[in-house]
Amino acid sequence: MAKQVPKEKEAAEAAPKKARWQEKKAPEKKMEKVERVATKIVRVGAKDLDGALTVKKALPGVTGVGFMFGNATANVCGFGDKKLADLSEDEMKRLEDILQNPEKYGIPRWLYNRRFDPEDGNDKHVISGRLELRHRMDINELKKIKCYRGVRHTLGLPVRGQRTRSSFRKSATVGVTRTKAKPGQTKESKKSKESKK
Repeated sequence: MAKQVPKEKEAAEAAPKKARWQEKKAPEKKMEKVERVATKIVRVGAKDLDGALTVKKALPGVTGVGFMFGNATANVCGFGDKKLADLSEDEMKRLEDILQNPEKYGIPRWLYNRRFDPEDGNDKHVISGRLELRHRMDINELKKIKCYRGVRHTLGLPVRGQRTRSSFRKSATVGVTRTKAKPGQTKESKKSKESKK
């Protein structure tokens, strides 16, 4: 048999439930001040990086510095786990120098982005604007000697052997082209002219 609860006790239990339901239905708007945390922007290798990140995590944001090279740089400099915004002037200069001259600090050559450079045959690591300039010069050299890749670059077609039947169709029309009807000419008159030929 079910236990009988007195009416007073039942009303007392129902009152807080009702109050909670009303709170959910119409919550009070509390105005809280939202503090904006200003992130410091740090310029490294001609690129603006977030100062809140550690050196190890921020370095791959520089053009020409990948995850592996950034990790090696952070290990060589010794302050890889420090926040970028917390670096002193001397530490920033050392970091820039490591990025510009990695061979001086013993970073392995297989991490460089220009190995066996065509100009002088040496291994180099190029970052930021110099990398983009070097890339453009390489493409111009290919165009100048008129090798297959250079011709493909000149024509604006894919360089690495992709198919062109279904892809890369944004520039010139390929395939069937329809002749435009002259003003005042209907389909029937066009058919009759074609049948006369």
